[in-house]
Amino acid sequence: METTYRPVLGFSLALTTAVLWGILPLFLMVCLQVMDSPTITLYRFFAAAIVVGLWLASRGGLPKVSRYPKAVLQLAIGSTVMLVINYVFNVMGLQYLSPGSVQVLMQIAPFALMMGGIWLYREQFSRLQGWGAVCLLVGLTLFFNQRLPQILASENEDVLGIVFIVIAAITWAGYALCQKSIMKTMTAMQLTLFIYVLGGVMLLPFSELGSIANMNAVQGWALAFCCANTLVAYGAFTEAMRVWSASRVSAVIATAPVFTFISMAVADAMFPHTFEQPPLSLIAIAGAAMVICGSVMAALGRSRKAA
Repeated sequence: METTYRPVLGFSLALTTAVLWGILPLFLMVCLQVMDSPTITLYRFFAAAIVVGLWLASRGGLPKVSRYPKAVLQLAIGSTVMLVINYVFNVMGLQYLSPGSVQVLMQIAPFALMMGGIWLYREQFSRLQGWGAVCLLVGLTLFFNQRLPQILASENEDVLGIVFIVIAAITWAGYALCQKSIMKTMTAMQLTLFIYVLGGVMLLPFSELGSIANMNAVQGWALAFCCANTLVAYGAFTEAMRVWSASRVSAVIATAPVFTFISMAVADAMFPHTFEQPPLSLIAIAGAAMVICGSVMAALGRSRKAA
């Protein structure tokens, strides 16, 4: 069945994903006041798994694991492990870095995905992608040229956060590369359910489910938003990929750090004792802008076949 090309809907869905992913770190920071990273991820996975599972069950589309080839299951398990690491380390990074720094550094993910696609799938490397990669790397250098001394001098931030986020970015790229092969056998929703259920089971031994009882109303609503964000953002992303070209969807999603900086500025003004936006120099701001532009250029530079 041929998919209808609907650019307006695709743009709206991709922008929804960018906004939700952009503001997510603020709510995760609230949850981290009571919960640790594995527990937050476990609740997000299981909440999404329940909704996706009920939706697939109502349409008779639940994945029949025993019928999948061994190679597909191995890839699905591998992608689950990488996505779990991505989720957990991304939240852990927020314990050591500001949300803005996390989102800027996470733009390594599309760069790693691009390089992986070239290496594994022999995708074409266009001139625009090359300039995008250079722009991204220079932007990261400019941004952290100012932020690194601040992180080293800060009592609330640590270089360890940079390590966590780099690992999170690389594992997300690995998950995306595995997903490309798996989708030839599973639907997006079936793979999503598989990952959420298996990932949640993997996290059980490392989670403290009872910590939810220690949450106040604000923290409870923040966790509920994080769970809904997992479902809605990825659902919008999947649907956007279905009705619009992948390169354009990726370019829109690359703007997520913009919404992080905006939301952090608002939160810092309204709740200065809870949220703190580190001061950025013009060089750091220029670096962040270059990182975003580099991600957009890398996305738009993909070949038509890859899109």
